[in-house]
Amino acid sequence: MQCEEAIIYSYGFATIASAIPAYSKRGDVVFCDEGVNFAIQKGILASRSTVRYFKHNDMADLERLLIEQQNEDKKNLKKAKVTRKFIIVEGLYINYGDICPLSEIVELKFKYKVRIFLEESMSFGVLGHYGRGVTEHFGIPILHIDLISASIENSVGSTGGFCCGKSYIIDHQRLSGLGYCFSASLPPMLASSAIQSLKIMEENTGLFLKLKANSQLLHNELHSIKEIEVIGSPVSPIKHIQLTQSSGNRQEDSQRLQDIVDYAKTKGYAFTVARYLESEEHHLPPTSIRVVCNSSLTEKEIKDACFLLKQTFSSRTV
Repeated sequence: MQCEEAIIYSYGFATIASAIPAYSKRGDVVFCDEGVNFAIQKGILASRSTVRYFKHNDMADLERLLIEQQNEDKKNLKKAKVTRKFIIVEGLYINYGDICPLSEIVELKFKYKVRIFLEESMSFGVLGHYGRGVTEHFGIPILHIDLISASIENSVGSTGGFCCGKSYIIDHQRLSGLGYCFSASLPPMLASSAIQSLKIMEENTGLFLKLKANSQLLHNELHSIKEIEVIGSPVSPIKHIQLTQSSGNRQEDSQRLQDIVDYAKTKGYAFTVARYLESEEHHLPPTSIRVVCNSSLTEKEIKDACFLLKQTFSSRTV
C-alpha cells in the first residue's frame, strides 16, 4: 500500500469497527455516507461521536453538511478547536457496487480541514493496476488519506483485516484499538496464506485486468435483461440486481427474487438475495440479488449465467 506503517487485526469486521472509535470520540463529528456497510455503522455507534449522514455518493449534500458545521464552529471557536471532524466512506460499496468519488472527497478534505477514513474491504485487491484500491484507481497520493482500512477476507481469501497510514496514526491503535488489544493474532496458516495471496497479486498484475474485463462483461450482459435494473459501476465486480417494477412491498419483492435464486439453483447456478439486519441498518438498501464475479471466470461462464438469469426473469416475473 506504500504507507509508513500497518497494523493487522484477526477479524475483518472488527478492523474498521475498532479503528473508528480509536480516534473519534464523544464530541467529535463524523460525516458518513448513508450507504456504508454494517461494520462502519457499528464503529461509529461505538465512538459515541455526533454523526451526520449524507446522501449516497452525493458530494453536494456532503458539502452542505460541512458548511453547516463550519457555521456552527464559528459560534464557539474554543470548542471548534478541539472538535475533530472525519469523513468516512467505502472505496467500493458492498451494498451498492459503486465507487466513491474520492477525488472530490479529497478536495473537500482540504477545503474544510477534515480527516478521511477510507474503508477498502471490497476495493483492495480489486481496483488499481496493482490492486491497491481506490487511491490507485484514481491516481490519488495515498498520503492524502488519513487512514485506510480493509478486510483480507475477500480478495485475499484469508481472515482478519489491516489498517495502514502514517506511523503515529497506526501506533495509536496498538493501545486504543479494542479489536487489536483484546484479541489474538492470526492463525499461522491463515497468515501464511494471506502473504502468498499478496505475492500473487504483486507478481501477476494481469489478474486485475482480467477482473476488470469480466466485470465490464457482466455489467453489459446484465443490462440486456429488461426486467431488471443493474446497480453498480461497470468496473466493479459487485452488481446488485433489482426489479424494474417493484410491488411496493419489501417482503413480496424479496420473495420474488428468492424464487429466481431457487430456480437458478436447480439449473446449477448459485445466486443469493442480499441480506441485511433490517432493524439495525441506518439506511436499508432496496431488495436485490447480489452478484459478484472474479478473475477466474471465463467469458462463456459469465454469458451462460446471465442468459439463465434472462430466461428466468422473463418467465417468472410479472
